[in-house]
Amino acid sequence: MKILILGSGGREYSIARAILNEEQKHELFFMPGNGATNDLGTNLDIKDYNDLADFAKDNNIELTIVGPEAPLVDGVVDIFKAKDLTIFGPSKEAAQLEGSKVYMKNFLAKYNIPTARYIETASIDDAFKFTETLTAPIVVKADGLCGGKGVIIAQSHDEAKIAISEMLSGKSFGDAGLKVIVEEFLDGYELSMFAVCDGDDYILLPAAQDHKRLLDGDAGPNTGGMGAYAPTPLVDEELYQKVRDRVIRPTLDGMKKELAPFEGVLFIGIMVVNGEPITLEFNVRFGDPECEILMPLMTSSVSDMFYKAATNRLGEIKVEFSSQYAVGVVMASGNYPYSSSTPAEIILDDVHHETIEKYTHISFAGVSKVDDVLYADGGRVLVCVGLGDTIKEARDRAYLRCGQVHYVGKKIRTDIAYQAL
Repeated sequence: MKILILGSGGREYSIARAILNEEQKHELFFMPGNGATNDLGTNLDIKDYNDLADFAKDNNIELTIVGPEAPLVDGVVDIFKAKDLTIFGPSKEAAQLEGSKVYMKNFLAKYNIPTARYIETASIDDAFKFTETLTAPIVVKADGLCGGKGVIIAQSHDEAKIAISEMLSGKSFGDAGLKVIVEEFLDGYELSMFAVCDGDDYILLPAAQDHKRLLDGDAGPNTGGMGAYAPTPLVDEELYQKVRDRVIRPTLDGMKKELAPFEGVLFIGIMVVNGEPITLEFNVRFGDPECEILMPLMTSSVSDMFYKAATNRLGEIKVEFSSQYAVGVVMASGNYPYSSSTPAEIILDDVHHETIEKYTHISFAGVSKVDDVLYADGGRVLVCVGLGDTIKEARDRAYLRCGQVHYVGKKIRTDIAYQAL
């Protein structure tokens, strides 16, 4: 099968890697890909979605998989479907579940899906008034896409008001912050859950937990994610069932009523409070780095899952997972997440240890290649993934692999999966 993957990160690399691990042979294309995806397929430089759809048509691409949120919110799925191409991901209308936090919160309220108490407004006075009804900490969110950085957890009322002022003035996030959500802070533990959906049916993947803060012990600023593990022992079958009944099913039914059936990945950010799942947010694509640990746990065909979801036939297949655990440790560049970093040459040690060879791998993200030399380009550079029969075994193996990657400014957390251990 010829498959096109949109995106350039570790998420897209890991999807490609999982597809190539299947028995059948696939030919992969990436737009734009990164310096390491060229080893898995062909990188393209076709930025216009109409031109990209024409390329897919002319080259008999049988399936397109969209990784990041921006192309989905921009309507790439609608463009491809208008040309009778098979593409995995939600329509522009359905992608509003991530593209607009206001749309998402109002949808949750309309369909009685449990979520935190909130106000959505463009009025600074209304936002301030509502803030006074809450106990700190207080959550302030920009409405639009901010690359995973549009959420502020304010530790005081004054801090919340500063965040609200800076968002509504356009200072913080430009147009993305001209409407805000102010909501109560929920005290519990956070989970990432992913449902692969075809509009009617869905497959719920093992729950993961990621580590957003830059530094050990969940200190420092929020990032796109510094590591993750799955499945988490913090979820039992009863909790999975509550998420199915109270979140996923009403969301799929509700989106059909909104005439925007949801196809693609529904990423549910959940806070578990006293055993009850409360929806923090929706995203409309795989999380990164959660995708890097979920893909290697799949023992059934990854490409078949994406294809059946994209053709509304999920009910025909059974998706199966290994009984192992996966831990992913993100390696970032020296200045992440504050500013860009100077490209640094990456040196990978040869793997001589049989366990490391068999139970670990690297998913590359922010890398480029010049004359066959790999460079860390800044941001999140790569993810070292370890598999094991216990979380500790998987974690230890992931860190062994980290020890074999070298570049100037290498930055990692040393406590990934500490909640479970």
